[in-house]
Amino acid sequence: MEELQQITEFKTSPELVEKLQQYSIQKTYEAGDIILNENAHIRSIPIVTKGTLKVIRTEEDGREILLYYIKTGESCIMSFLGGLHNETSKVKAEVEDDAEILFLPLEKVSLFIKEYLQWLDYIFRLYHKRFEELLEVVNAIAFKKVDERMLDLLHKKVELTGNKTLNITHEQLANELGTARVVVSRLLKQLEEIGKVKLGRNKIVLVEN
Repeated sequence: MEELQQITEFKTSPELVEKLQQYSIQKTYEAGDIILNENAHIRSIPIVTKGTLKVIRTEEDGREILLYYIKTGESCIMSFLGGLHNETSKVKAEVEDDAEILFLPLEKVSLFIKEYLQWLDYIFRLYHKRFEELLEVVNAIAFKKVDERMLDLLHKKVELTGNKTLNITHEQLANELGTARVVVSRLLKQLEEIGKVKLGRNKIVLVEN
């Protein structure tokens, strides 16, 4: 599979790519599909070969917050860690853009760690990336205002999709930011007034770069 061959760590190990294809199950999902719920048992590790996932944490009061995105060629490091320690999932993984995903059974994950240095390098790289992204989330919540965080999120979505027109509701944005819809609607209106966004029905167009 070409997508696997393009992953940096896998380029030097055609055998690892072959084993991943052999033991994984490929599934196709549409935007909005949930591939992993909080408190669910983890039986396999997802590797995204097309599309994007978003990983979300839900608080006890029902509020959600976006932790990070999983792009093509990446996996969910929290699934790695939870699965290897026989723990239930602490996060929810939802499809952001239509996706194709390989699911590798947990027993093979452990076996590959022992047999392929490239697989271990892959895990460590993703772990480092997610750690930095989670630090950014903590920093944003602690030190940034909601309007700054919202603009950052809009820019990130534009970067992921390559499209300045985002099909997203105020409710969805509020959920990802862990705030109220009325707050998001008010801030978007302010951003529209100063020419940074244009608002449509379930649509936001980012004007500035």
